[in-house]
Parts: sequence; structure tokens; C-alpha cells
Amino acid sequence: MNMPRVFFYVQHLLGIGHIARASRIASALVRDGFDVTVVTGGLPVPGFPGEGIRTVALPPVVASNAGFSGLADGNGVAADEAFLSRRRDLLLSAFRDCAPDVVIIEAFPFGRRQMRFELLPLLNAIKEAHPRPKLFSSVRDILQENRKPGRDEETVELIRNHFDGVLVHGDPNFARLEDTFPLTSEIASKIHYTGMVAAARPAAPEETFDVIASAGGGAVGLDLLGAANAAAAMLPANLRWLLISGPNLPEDDFAGLVNARPANVTLARFRKDFPSLLRGARVSISQAGYNTVGDLLQTDCRAILIPFVAGGETEQTVRAERLKALGLADILPEAGLTPEIVADAVAMALATPRAALVPLDLGGAQKTAAIIRSLTG
Repeated sequence: MNMPRVFFYVQHLLGIGHIARASRIASALVRDGFDVTVVTGGLPVPGFPGEGIRTVALPPVVASNAGFSGLADGNGVAADEAFLSRRRDLLLSAFRDCAPDVVIIEAFPFGRRQMRFELLPLLNAIKEAHPRPKLFSSVRDILQENRKPGRDEETVELIRNHFDGVLVHGDPNFARLEDTFPLTSEIASKIHYTGMVAAARPAAPEETFDVIASAGGGAVGLDLLGAANAAAAMLPANLRWLLISGPNLPEDDFAGLVNARPANVTLARFRKDFPSLLRGARVSISQAGYNTVGDLLQTDCRAILIPFVAGGETEQTVRAERLKALGLADILPEAGLTPEIVADAVAMALATPRAALVPLDLGGAQKTAAIIRSLTG
């Protein structure tokens, strides 16, 4: 019997959260017996999409500014019409070659409006295909607030006209789609909650640090890392610090951190064992991205969250405030972050036990595969 074919589109523009979540889902689909092709549109990220997953890498684009309003190629040059047309044609060709039974589009149409130049043609190709594959939108539990009138209505129209289901990767006891998408009731029949897509609970760490500061993909984490680097020198020297810059931190910035680091600080660009390291840490300093929070929820580590707010971003602030309300995190503002502020917060976190962990559904990858299996027969 042939394995059902899945065509999974994911575009990360700044951080690595989207590709990390999609990769976990893709791996779960493979384990469930699907033949999966992941189409990536961002810069390569070590370890993703993962072993055993067929990958089509489109010419990468990145966000040309913190507000995500423009696109640039992998060299930072503004993406022109010819470049975008070539990407679109490659995507449509990959879709035809795959001839999938199921298509999953990550974020769109709730986000990734910048990619409409290739995603709207893909929707039309899906609609015209014989047989037509099932189409699902794959979205995190907390969405970015839409600030322009008509955007939510446009999203609803696209869902109604093209999509068979919306896979919401969250636990409704923590966050519901309607909390950040006001027109949820108009597409309620298509919504399926999967639980959070978190990595499996990691093994105990092979080395331990007292404080871990991480910047996700690293494209916007320099201020966080710089403040943490300097804060380490203000606190007892016997505290062991690990700073993880992320693969996208510019080389000159990484070198500057290396040159300024105190003796008790270890610097790394990427740690594959990051979830395991969090299990052994006493304090974590990070943004409030989906995947980092998923890792934190499986540890006893005290979290200090610095939500990303540049360009009017709201999603991380909502997530951080919910965790703070549960007694699971402290929050520092991104603007005006100083080593003194970070040092004070770390000292307080070291002295404050974390609240009892609220049980949340973290098995979203496996449940996503099961939902797709049940809906595609």
C-alpha cells in the first residue's frame, strides 16, 4: 500500500521557530507512515528539517526589516520581481512533482502575507489538481495582532474557499485561537487543537550551567546577549553562564561577545542539546518564542523572558504575560535593557522557586499526525 504523500511548505524569515516546529511535525508524520516533502524558503538551519525527510530548498528569502514588511535574498539584496517569479515557478514545479495527497502550509493565511506572490498561485494549483489534495493551515496558538483593517476578513475568506482544516498548535487551556484572532467563530468548524509542538522530554544534560541566555536564531538577539554577557561579571564568579547566539548573529557581533566575555561565560552559536541543557540550568534568559517556551515547560528552570516587540510584534508579549500569570516566568522589557537590569533579575530568579508546573499538552507533533490521518482517511 502506498504511503500518503504530504507536501509541507514552511517559510522562516527571521528566527528559526517556524522551521523547528514544522520539522518536528514532519518527523511525526514520517513516523506515522506518511511520505513527507518539506519545502523550505529561508536560510539553512543546522539540523532542520531533519533526517529522513525529503527537502526542497527554494532560493532563500529573509525579512529585510524587523517589521517583516519587505523581502531580501540570502545575501540581503532586495528581492526583485524576477527572483520572486523564479521562486514561485520552482514551488509550483515541486508541487506537481510531489503530486501530494495532503498539503500543509505553515502560518498562511494567518501570517506570511509577504509570500502571497507564490502561495496564492499554489492555492489555485491545489484547487485545480485532480484529485485535489486536502489542504491544512498550520499555525501556532498565539497570532500576531493584525493592525490593518480587512486582514482578518481576508484570512477567513481564504480559509473558507481553500482550506479543509486549521491545525492550531496549542493547548486551549493555555491559549485559544479566538484570543488573538477575533473572527475565529466564522471558521470554528475547521479548527483542530493539537497541543503544543514541543520536543520530547530531553535526557539529563552531560554538562550543566547555572544561567543560560539564548537568542533563538540570533538575527535580533544582540542586545539580550550583550546585557547577559556583562551581567555575568556583576554576579558571583562561581556561577557558570552559557550564551547561545543562534546561527544568524553576524560574525562581527559574535566576535565582539567573545572578546568581552568574563571567565565564567561560555559562548556557542548553536547547541543541539539545548533542551537538555535547560534541564540542568537554574535560570534561562531568552525571548518568548514558541519553541523556547515549549522547551522551558519541560524543566524546573526559572525563566526570564524578554519578548520581541520590534516592528509592532505582539505574539511574544502575550505568551510571556500568560506564563508570568502562572508564576512560571519573569518579564523584562526589550527596550532599555541593561546589564544591571539583567543582573538584578537573575539574582532574584536564583532566589525564587518556580511555581508548580501547570500540566499542558505538549504532544502536538504526534497529535497533528493523528488528526491528519483521521481527516484524510
